[in-house]
Amino acid sequence: MSARSKARKRALDLIFAAEARQQVATDLLNEQVMAGDVPSNEYTVTLVKGVAEHAGRLDELITEYSRDWTLERMPAVDRNVLRLAIFEVLYVEDVPDAVAISEALNLVRDLSTDESPSFVNGVLGQISRDKARLTA
Repeated sequence: MSARSKARKRALDLIFAAEARQQVATDLLNEQVMAGDVPSNEYTVTLVKGVAEHAGRLDELITEYSRDWTLERMPAVDRNVLRLAIFEVLYVEDVPDAVAISEALNLVRDLSTDESPSFVNGVLGQISRDKARLTA
C-alpha cells in the first residue's frame, strides 16, 4: 500500500470517527495531535482539513449526484469516502481524478457493502465528468 493510500485510509478513519462523535474532523485531528498521535503523512492532514473546510459543498454535491439516496440513508463509510474523494477530485490538483476514484473504490471494497463500489463509482464518475463546470 502506497504512502498516499495509507494517508487516505487514516484520513477516512478520522473523518468517520468525527462524524460518529458529531465532531468536526479537524477538532478530532487536533485532539489526537495533542495526545501525541501525529499522522505520519502530511497528506492525511491535508485531506482532513480539506474535507472539513469544504464539508457543506461536498455534502451538497453528494446529495445532488446520488440518485435515490439521501446522505442520512447511505452507509456512513460510503458517505465519508465520497467526501474524501470529491475533495481530491475538485481541490487537489496533483492527484488525477482516476487515481482519486480508484482509491475511493478500494476503500469501499474493503470497508463497505457489496453494492458500494458501483454506487461510489457512479457518483464520482459523474462528478469527474462535470468537474469543469463544478470548479468554474
